[in-house]
Amino acid sequence: MIEIRENISLKPYHTFHMDVYARYFAEYDTLADLKELLSSPVLKDNRFIHIGSGSNLLFTGNYNGVVLHSRMDSVECTDAPDDVVYVRAESGVVWDRLVEYCVAQGLGGIENLSGIPGEVGASAIQNIGAYGVEAKDVIHSVNCLDIRTLQERVFDNAECGYSYRSSVFKKEHKGKYIVTSVEYVLHRHPVFKLEYGNLRAVLGDAPVSPASVRNAVIAIRNRKLPDPDVVGNAGSFFVNPVVGMELYSKLAMQYPDMPSYPAGEGKVKLSAAWLIDHAGGHGKKVGGAAVYPKQCLVLVNENNASPGDVAALAELIRSSVYDKYGVNLVPEVNFI
Repeated sequence: MIEIRENISLKPYHTFHMDVYARYFAEYDTLADLKELLSSPVLKDNRFIHIGSGSNLLFTGNYNGVVLHSRMDSVECTDAPDDVVYVRAESGVVWDRLVEYCVAQGLGGIENLSGIPGEVGASAIQNIGAYGVEAKDVIHSVNCLDIRTLQERVFDNAECGYSYRSSVFKKEHKGKYIVTSVEYVLHRHPVFKLEYGNLRAVLGDAPVSPASVRNAVIAIRNRKLPDPDVVGNAGSFFVNPVVGMELYSKLAMQYPDMPSYPAGEGKVKLSAAWLIDHAGGHGKKVGGAAVYPKQCLVLVNENNASPGDVAALAELIRSSVYDKYGVNLVPEVNFI
């Protein structure tokens, strides 16, 4: 089924919950519906953007075009040898519901990604990650539709060109394909990753299982991150910057307590949260937008913020970090 509505408030459809409007809002339930939509006059005559749950977006104003959204939400599991299970989820499946479902089946591999807002389609585009695990670690293939030709194409993991919070769908193939489903490789007897942050400490003496790891991750997230249904936000606003060894060595001498992580040959990843905090970002506000008190990497819609408030606060933080450290913070959030 296809549903097209006009002059729709996007407040319920993005996690900053600002009352910006789309000229058209179109949803579809099947791949055939999507193909029909892409061939329709409303799509041919207007620019359009495809969103998931809007958890990584900042609409800078009303969108004079079509906002597309998938309602495709089936999940299928296929057993394979050596305790492997392939899980195929359609693009409109809410990400954390997929994690919850897989954990309930005793399948391991994505439990560390519990609590991340968004939908399945975005996991493959964004290469979401948390607590030592990234989507690329479990993605087997990504099924897409070519926007121009309406031909279906399957990208295997290697073809997706995954890197930190990025993929070919954000770079050379940006705007060329719509993700329709993703196939993940999970395990009935997984090897758990527990070394990130205080995950092992929170687990304590509890038996390690997909369910116990999921519960620990959710407990940690709930303590430090705002619920977007309560306080509008898009999660981490900036990606952790990766710098060259020369700049890192200089900063490490000045700030020996600065967290850092290996990021490939001659590269080091820094903590954006630490940089923001130590550059005076804690407590900053612009209009109704504010830095979240428990996690300065998160910008929140504290009091009916406008898109301009959030953008100005982001620029204030970016400038402060660059002026103090010479490090350029890049937004993880997409400005639309």
